[in-house]
Amino acid sequence: MGKLFERFAQLVAGWAGRPPAFVLAFLVVVIWGVTGPIFQYSDTWQLVINTGTTIVTFLMVFLIQNAQNRDAAAIQCKLDEIIRAIESGRNEFIGIEHLGERELIEIRDRLEKECGPDEPGRHEGVGRLLRRR
Repeated sequence: MGKLFERFAQLVAGWAGRPPAFVLAFLVVVIWGVTGPIFQYSDTWQLVINTGTTIVTFLMVFLIQNAQNRDAAAIQCKLDEIIRAIESGRNEFIGIEHLGERELIEIRDRLEKECGPDEPGRHEGVGRLLRRR
């Protein structure tokens, strides 16, 4: 059951981010809007779009979150492998994604200090990159 859900979630998340999905959703809204005068903008007419969009949104949250969790786990595995493979890599960084936010901020701050004092020219390369636009 889990494998089936994962495959379904991956397919839906991949399809939902493509232009045909947007066109379909846009057409549904246009058709709903055009039918307003036919149904005299009744409460039922309004309820149809409200209920439909709520259901789709509710279900999509779970499908997209599942796909995103797998993508994040795959990226984390790749980063861990890079740390492990580099001779000077510090293996103690493997698995830090399981730490709390406070601990991660502390690690980030220590790493920034290790790189040297925050000199005015330290981020010049980043500035040059941003100015390339």
